[in-house]
Amino acid sequence: MAHDHNHTHDDDDDHDHEDVALIETGTTPAADAAPAKKGPEQTWRTYAPAISSLVLLLAGIALDHYAADWFQNPIRFLWYLIAYLPVGWPVLHRAWSRILHRDVFTEFFLMGVATVGAFGIGEYPEGVTVMLFYTIGELFQDAAVLRARRSIKALLDVRPDQVTVIRNGQAMPVQAATVAVGDVVQVKPGEKVGLDGTMRSESGSFDTAALTGESVPRTIRQGDVVLAGMINRQSLVEMDVTTPYQDSKLSRILKLVQQATGRKAQTQEFIARFARIYTPAICGLALLITLVPYFFVADYQFHDWLYRGLVFLVIGCPCALVISIPLGYFGGIGAGSKHGILFKGSVFLDLMTQLKTVVMDKTGTLTKGVFKVQDATSIGIDANELAKLTAALESKSTHPVATALIAYAGTGYESVSVENVEEIPGHGLKGKVASRTMLAGNAKLLRKFGVVFDESLLNIPYTIVMTALDGQFAGYFTIADELKPDAADAILRLKENGIHTVMLSGDKSAVVDAVAQQLGVDEWHGDLLPEDKVAQVEHLKAAYTGDTKAKLAFVGDGVNDAPVVALADVGIAMGGLGSDATIETADVIIQNDEPAKIATAVAIGQATRRIVWQNISLSLIVKAIVLLLGAGGIATMWEAVFADVGVAMLAILNAVRVQNLKFR
Repeated sequence: MAHDHNHTHDDDDDHDHEDVALIETGTTPAADAAPAKKGPEQTWRTYAPAISSLVLLLAGIALDHYAADWFQNPIRFLWYLIAYLPVGWPVLHRAWSRILHRDVFTEFFLMGVATVGAFGIGEYPEGVTVMLFYTIGELFQDAAVLRARRSIKALLDVRPDQVTVIRNGQAMPVQAATVAVGDVVQVKPGEKVGLDGTMRSESGSFDTAALTGESVPRTIRQGDVVLAGMINRQSLVEMDVTTPYQDSKLSRILKLVQQATGRKAQTQEFIARFARIYTPAICGLALLITLVPYFFVADYQFHDWLYRGLVFLVIGCPCALVISIPLGYFGGIGAGSKHGILFKGSVFLDLMTQLKTVVMDKTGTLTKGVFKVQDATSIGIDANELAKLTAALESKSTHPVATALIAYAGTGYESVSVENVEEIPGHGLKGKVASRTMLAGNAKLLRKFGVVFDESLLNIPYTIVMTALDGQFAGYFTIADELKPDAADAILRLKENGIHTVMLSGDKSAVVDAVAQQLGVDEWHGDLLPEDKVAQVEHLKAAYTGDTKAKLAFVGDGVNDAPVVALADVGIAMGGLGSDATIETADVIIQNDEPAKIATAVAIGQATRRIVWQNISLSLIVKAIVLLLGAGGIATMWEAVFADVGVAMLAILNAVRVQNLKFR
């Protein structure tokens, strides 16, 4: 059975009602009954039992018609028994297993009694056919369900297994788990930090987006804290280890994910409640149909009335529901795939229709996670000329902000002469540009060299690169993470559905406030650590206490989002640029990183739910009619089987509709 984070109890307890296992957990009774079909390594062997049974059944029917003289018992019985066992044995085994766990009235029990009974009265082809169609229904379920997420242990892959330690003046690679507090670790450019520590080198630039959600790389100076999960952006640095591997910031995030996963709520669906009453009722009525006529019918024939009872069992078995429900969700999952949305199980299609709140990360979810110059202001010089001079100086740096300034300037800066460039850590750049002394950096850089500027510029809620030429303030550039083109539309569409929108970020509050105002988000919070995001989501979920139908979704892309994605009723990951950790934890993946697809996923969920309930209604109405015919002796077992199959085919056609519907 595919692993699902909603279930922490043992395997047998996961299947109180296998006919709804698909809806509740994204698993199927077929997968559970046949271990060979588990996981993504499915092969032709998955379908071999049904294929072999079908071939033997068709051959047996042909022999019944064209070689009846010699095709007699015991050869006939053995032939159909061999045809029955590939599909019947797993079901009988499951029925017995459930009986041992005091859960008698399951569809396994119904199918077992009906088919064994059919063999008992000599109706061998009917017995095989009933079980074969049931197995085909299970295979439809397997095809309809996308495999649940792999083990949460995959998150451990984000921690480097090896780090470089300086011992006796030599750099040597060692296992990160063996590094002791106080050891000196060397981190190369582009390498991920494996342990928490303090900066030993003078300074370094680190990408912290995956850990904290901050959009601007952070300059860390000597003595400052360096956290596991950060990525060294520039020069070779050394750090002193302060925390054991298992207690690092990243390790604690992974623990949060595991704890949040355990708190995921289980969903009880209508069919589960219905089956608890319906299934034993069918068994009781079948028994009454078989025995009660003995007291009222003059020419009572046990064989005939037993056959009617068995027909009633076959008709009453929830096979059509078992097929029609997953096929409805299969259509929804297929529609999602066409729109770049991956649902990790049909339950999440249902949950999308119950969303009351959507919580979103900022960086990488509503913004592109890349830097872009938003505006340029020049004083005493042409703005384009200032951009060209600044780009010429910044071309000597590899900082992402420098890249944004170069992209803004375009071409022409390459011909500008640049000399004596000095990078001042944590401040910016100084150099001779076109024979003029130029500064480009933050406010601290200008203050260091006595350049006067308007202090009110510090209130601008973006990253600012200030410039000076020959000691005079020359202007500034505002740089920010660019909003995704459809971010505002995503918020608008969610609000049109009556969904409360919340934005959480590890970025500074001024930046978060500015982005929220642009997008029209209902509620927003900045300066949040991963633990703070978890607390915010728990607070929002607590507001729905008592309303079991109100659900919350969280949308994120960084490692720091993984605990909240797991805690939410529906975790949604941006799959194109998102971290592997968050994608593994998520229930729904937006494969093309477009936030507007969140609203599309809601619309697909709503359409799918309508179609599923249409299929349920159709199945129950047809079943009620055929049950009456079966009880009256009008419907035979063949008609009962094909009535179910006919409903299933109608359900297939209905389910296909959702894939052809138009969604924004």
